Amino acid sequence: MAMNVGEQEEGGLMSEINTTPLVDVMLVLLIIFLITVPVVIQTVPVELPKVVNIPTTTKPENVPLSVDANCDIFWGLQKMDSTDELREKGGTYLLAEVEKMKAAGAKIELPEVHIRGDANTEYRCVGGAIFAMQRAGYQKIGFISEPPAGSVVRR
Repeated sequence: MAMNVGEQEEGGLMSEINTTPLVDVMLVLLIIFLITVPVVIQTVPVELPKVVNIPTTTKPENVPLSVDANCDIFWGLQKMDSTDELREKGGTYLLAEVEKMKAAGAKIELPEVHIRGDANTEYRCVGGAIFAMQRAGYQKIGFISEPPAGSVVRR
């Protein structure tokens, strides 16, 4: 704390502001912020994938699913009545494809599921289709999207 012990001229009021308490408070706040910011901002060190938007090649054995805004699921153009029906058809199709590959003596590569979801579809609708196909045994499930208008696709 600073203190003026000398006599003042003309015996008037002292017009100087003592800034020492202000500086002390600011230093304490600075130390508090320096200690608490790393505690508040906790992040897990994750290396995110570097993504390049490359158009996918569609294989005939891949499963095309579409989910519209009304939560209806379509396998190609055929409407599925429920996720149970989707799971059953997906399992049957997957077994048939694996049997074809075994009979041909080819390396077994499981087909992928490509989902086209309407922009106005609720997540629960798309999530139900994903869950049903995972339960059927599919390991690779991807989403098909359109690039924004005017964007250039580079290969």
